[in-house]
Amino acid sequence: MDTVTLDLQCKIAVLVPCYNEAVTIRQVVEDFHRVLPAATVYVYDNNSKDDTVAIARAAGAVVRSEPLQGKGHVVRRMFSDIDADVYVLVDGDSTYEAAAAPKMVQALIDDNLDIVNGVRESDIKEAYRPGHRFGNWLLTSLVAWMFGHRTTDMLTGYRVFSRRFVRSFPALTSGFEIETEIVVHALELRVLMRDYVTSYRDRPAGSTSKLNTIRDGVRILRTIGFLIKEERPLTFFVTLGALLLILATAIFIPVFLEYLHTGTVRRFPTAILATGMVLSAMLSITCGLVLSTVTLGRREIKRLIYLQYPNPSSRKLEPR
Repeated sequence: MDTVTLDLQCKIAVLVPCYNEAVTIRQVVEDFHRVLPAATVYVYDNNSKDDTVAIARAAGAVVRSEPLQGKGHVVRRMFSDIDADVYVLVDGDSTYEAAAAPKMVQALIDDNLDIVNGVRESDIKEAYRPGHRFGNWLLTSLVAWMFGHRTTDMLTGYRVFSRRFVRSFPALTSGFEIETEIVVHALELRVLMRDYVTSYRDRPAGSTSKLNTIRDGVRILRTIGFLIKEERPLTFFVTLGALLLILATAIFIPVFLEYLHTGTVRRFPTAILATGMVLSAMLSITCGLVLSTVTLGRREIKRLIYLQYPNPSSRKLEPR
């Protein structure tokens, strides 16, 4: 397998969030130690009920814990605790190709990228089920439509990050929505991001997925809606206001036509409702205008935090 041979001496951290991965965690730790021998592998256990902690420690990983349940909580803790130049984030289920990590890290450093996404490619139907493929495509397309098209696999659990991206990322979500938050943050910050195609395999026998397609899909969809409101408030509230105006016009037309024919208004509740909806629409549009200014200020602050840290290839040291 390939190893990283860099002109830059970078501190690399492999971050592995885990919950009940006793069947797979040894293989994951050993594979990443082999392909990235200079890296430190950190396993963050999330209240596992099996032997994940003992097996990870025996395999040579630095093991820590996060008591708050959910992948988002674990990623937030890892990003807060670990200081490195390059971060490799990978799930602990042994479905991702460890051999791709050196090339992903090399691409990040050579091209001054901030994120390299491990885009999943698999011919094994059980590994990447059609329902998951469709859901990933749908959610990725929705984010691309609202924020920009920069990746084809928004929900991958395999990514390489620069230090400055990690330090600028707030990590507010609690579960599998963390991948969506990462991508939207990158798109809003306009950082350099690239996809790297990697093979994706089925879980080993005895290992079970923690992902619930329907439940987690709904949570991700809800997160996308929240992020649209937070990062695109003008679009969100103007759209809401426009819908209210259209609905108000539709219910007011019969009242207006009746007034033209009879000179009286007999449907006072309908007229009052339409008036209230128009006022709500105007208020919504005003909120969008105000919040867009607030969002711009927040984005500028995040950008300034991002710029406080050097780019991935800036730490040039003396040759070994």
